[in-house]
Amino acid sequence: MSQKTLLLGASRRPELRRLVTGTPATRRVVDRFVAGETLDEALAVVRSLTGQGIAVTLDHLGEGVTDRGEAERSRDAYLALLDGLAPLRLGRAAEVSVKLSAFGQALPGGGTDLALELVRPVVEAATAIGTTVTLDMEESATVDSTLGVLAELRRDHLGTGAVLQAMLHRTLADAEALAVPGSRVRLVKGAYDEPSSVAFRSRDDVDAAYARCLGVLMRGPGRPMVGTHDPRLLSVARRLADEQGRAPDSWEVQMLHGIRVDEQRRLAAEGVCVRAYVPYGADWYGYFMRRLAERPANLRFFLRSLATTT
Repeated sequence: MSQKTLLLGASRRPELRRLVTGTPATRRVVDRFVAGETLDEALAVVRSLTGQGIAVTLDHLGEGVTDRGEAERSRDAYLALLDGLAPLRLGRAAEVSVKLSAFGQALPGGGTDLALELVRPVVEAATAIGTTVTLDMEESATVDSTLGVLAELRRDHLGTGAVLQAMLHRTLADAEALAVPGSRVRLVKGAYDEPSSVAFRSRDDVDAAYARCLGVLMRGPGRPMVGTHDPRLLSVARRLADEQGRAPDSWEVQMLHGIRVDEQRRLAAEGVCVRAYVPYGADWYGYFMRRLAERPANLRFFLRSLATTT
């Protein structure tokens, strides 16, 4: 069993969640990746990053809700976030990202309809302050549902974006379908543990798939959002942008808050549009475990930090 499989499995075990979240040393390490548990803490990070020329996309952490009440609380948290962003007048320098599973997508008997109902006012509120929303992508079984919600939202809010995961076999076709005027697509490698029947499993295969999908998006009329920290793929992105004659403000690089911070600043100084994915909120455990699963360096950092803080 791979390290990634073990860590992703651990993210779903309540007893491990209690152990990890109850350890003060762990929480100090999490601060590297998560911009606090409160809205005020998140807004302080927004002001700091945008002051350095780094745009942001904010994610109120939470996923896989089990009842409508929880889903409505997710909606309300995002509405409060957008209210908090409004006085900053940052426009699209501060966007938001949502996971539809936090809006009830997985609930039986019409979860997709519920997610659309609850996320729509969030998209409307984002539009009202001059910004937009990106729908994060979760497990492969949710892709059709998520893209269906995206299509409905884009009828009235063309700039609503979505995430595609290069590791999935289907993603090249999805990228071609979304490479249309007004679209915004964040391309990532993928952080979920998917079977070989639906996903590439080796690093080389995922990287090759990423490059193919990115080529489709760069050639299209939409806005590619290059979600990676991989220097090789960042080089591919810049080469493709140059080949297609893209203006610097017609595409962007997105990196996670707290990872390769110096590189984010360097790229921004060179004129690349850089956006940090900034998560916040009390429900940080699942997000944190996926970050550990994605890169061995993250796990090594976590273990070293625990050793020095305990």
